[in-house]
Amino acid sequence: MSAPVRAAAARRDALQEIQSPVRERLDRVGQEMWRIVAEDGALMPDVTRHLMGMKGKMFRPTLLLLASEVDDAGSDAALTMAAVVELIHLATLVHDDAVDHSVLRRGMPTINALFSHQVSVIMGDFLYSRALLELVERGDLEPLRVFTRASNQLTLGEIRQLAAVDALAFSEADYEKLIRHKTAVLFRAACEVGSLCGAEAHRQSLARYGERLGMAFQVADDLLDYTERQETTGKPSGLDLKEHKVTLPLIAALRTVSPAARARVESLFAAPEPTESAVLEVVEIVSEAGGLEYARRRGEEFAREAEDALVGLPESPARAALDEAIGYVMERRW
Repeated sequence: MSAPVRAAAARRDALQEIQSPVRERLDRVGQEMWRIVAEDGALMPDVTRHLMGMKGKMFRPTLLLLASEVDDAGSDAALTMAAVVELIHLATLVHDDAVDHSVLRRGMPTINALFSHQVSVIMGDFLYSRALLELVERGDLEPLRVFTRASNQLTLGEIRQLAAVDALAFSEADYEKLIRHKTAVLFRAACEVGSLCGAEAHRQSLARYGERLGMAFQVADDLLDYTERQETTGKPSGLDLKEHKVTLPLIAALRTVSPAARARVESLFAAPEPTESAVLEVVEIVSEAGGLEYARRRGEEFAREAEDALVGLPESPARAALDEAIGYVMERRW
């Protein structure tokens, strides 16, 4: 077994261990998602079936269910709320693929590749609207308020990213605001709504935990683009650089690089389709300038803040799993 395969197996086992306290309910989330999005008519069954096959590791529903059980067994509403948060997450992925014109997602054709760009945009809207409609029909105002606010912030995050004119002028403050809106708000919403389903006394602590965990998750995800080796080439993918996306490793490196090195970075960002060699050169520049190490330290700070947010919560299998989720986010990426 190769090193990448062993690492993937270890990550899968770690996630399954985290999910074990809520496994029975988590296994039912997919059925609840199907119930919420069921719709007859042209294209809808085929597109929906493909979308349901795109579900990932169900990490956000896991967090919601665990948060609901911090104090006790949680309420029956948590299952529906877990389905809602995954539908919102899936909607963001569909829209991301439409914006980026991506053809693959998790090894599967995207909606815009398999059907059309128009269908992709509409289906993303459908997932959002169906998730929020489910909340309206339940008549519970607080989860509706939390998820609607998160959905609005997710949209604002996308707009801010698209509005960035000079990518290399993107600051660390800009980056943190972006990842808070694009990633951390939905982690926060998952944990906050989870608390409303069984651990409301810990609402603020769990919301804080979710936000900080989401920040650490995104920093780690951005680091992965520079550090994870593709099994076929043995080199980093550098996909963010190919798409002219500026993340924390590059932001940190640009503070100290030489004029010549910065010129190489500027050359890559000026190229409509950067070459593989140009991408690898900038990866090396970022590494030598300490950008990767800085991003790791910043991610660890977010992780510690997530740990601090759990202080004072009652001991329980769900509480222990939330703590393990921090290590999973850190170790699976770095």
